Order: sequence, then C-alpha cells, then structure tokens
Amino acid sequence: TETVLRRARAGVLDRGEPLRIRLKDGALRSVGLKALLAGGNALAIGDGSLENWEVIQFAKAVPVERNLWEISDRLRGQAGTDGIMPEAWPEGSIVVLLDGAAQQVTLPPSARGQDRFWRIGPARRPFDDPSYRAKTTQVRGIGLRPYAPCHLRLDGRVVSWIRRSRIDGDGWDGTDVPLGEVQERYRVRIVQGGSIRHEAEVGRPDYTLPEQVWTDALAGGAFTVAVAQLSDQFGPGPFARRTFNDQ
Repeated sequence: TETVLRRARAGVLDRGEPLRIRLKDGALRSVGLKALLAGGNALAIGDGSLENWEVIQFAKAVPVERNLWEISDRLRGQAGTDGIMPEAWPEGSIVVLLDGAAQQVTLPPSARGQDRFWRIGPARRPFDDPSYRAKTTQVRGIGLRPYAPCHLRLDGRVVSWIRRSRIDGDGWDGTDVPLGEVQERYRVRIVQGGSIRHEAEVGRPDYTLPEQVWTDALAGGAFTVAVAQLSDQFGPGPFARRTFNDQ
C-alpha cells in the first residue's frame, strides 16, 4: 500500500478515501454491486505475519500509473476478519489478491503449532539458487478461529449478543446458523480503567452480571463489555466490545 487505510464499519460500503496499492504484476477492474456481493474483487491486507490479515473487497479500481491503482467503495472485515481490524493499516502494508493465484497450503490439524521449514523462490530455479530464501513458521490454524459475536446489548444487568458462524452461515432457512463447534461457550469480560474487573464463561448468548459487579461498574464510570466465542480447537476468538455508562 502507498496510502493509509483507516478503520471503517464492517457490513456497509466504506466510501472513504481511495486506497492506493502497487502491484508487482497484473491488472484490476471495477465490478458492479451484484458482483461485489457475490465475492468479487477480494484481497487480503496485512503485515506479512501468518495471522494478522483483513479480507476486504472493492468495487472501484482506477489506474494511476503502471501497476499503481486506487481502490474504493470497499467492504471491510470480510470472512470474519472484522474482529482483528486495526485502527489503521499503515503505508507499506502488504496486499495479496485473492483471485486464485495464491493457493493456501494444505496442512493436517496435527501440524498446528509445529515448526515448518520453507524454501521460497522461483519455481524454475533449483532450491540452492541464491534467489531462494529460508523461512520458519508455526501455523495456529486461523481458519478455526471463531468469529466475533455481534449486536452486543445491555438491558439492566443482562448482557446479550448474537452468535456468528464460520460454517454455512449464509443460509436463511433454518432457525439459527450452525454452531460450528463441539459446544457453545463464551468468555464475558467487564473492563474498566484498563483492567479486567470481572470475567465469566457461559454456555449461552446472554449473561446476567452479578449484582455487586453491576453496582461497582456503574459507580466507576464508563465500562466496556467484551465477549468472545470459545473454540475447543482454537481457544477464544476476537472479542466484540461495547462501552456503556460513558455520559
């Protein structure tokens, strides 16, 4: 990237300043709304690590010069990555077009957490060519990470939220989206003054705060409720957060 991409609301078109990206090769094209909502023009933006990537889509692509483009009318935090969206992706962030050219490495679940050793370079040259680089990675299995809950609410002492799903979550025929986990569990936190004042694990999408916790939270001014779904395979997903009593 050659400009900064600032945080924006997921689920609606981000009509902020165009993001300027430089490609090593290839060309982009604009798409209509139907093609965008069908998954067109997807890319990942991140810092080059294995875990810190946001998936976005864009409707408009305008050429600036050779291999330099400005993309706008974006959909942010796609594929559950809204939970890890930073305040800003700085200039110099890495973008990867999700057009099928880059293939995901297939690894068994047993490979999670183990060191994997790679030699990376041009396929037409031998592995000992000076152009090759060595890299060691540990895969956590981000595809198993639960999505952050949504629609976090507080009604009296009762905190409630809506569960999301990584698996078959686009259907509208059933009464709820599939769980996608062995069991339904959440971690609920009350954060105030930068410290965790209360934490609990629950098995349903609501929680009644203990009366003393509620009283102390009200007396202390603004407080934040944070909720994350738990996975037996991955652990806690990203926290959904909402601040209350901040008047």
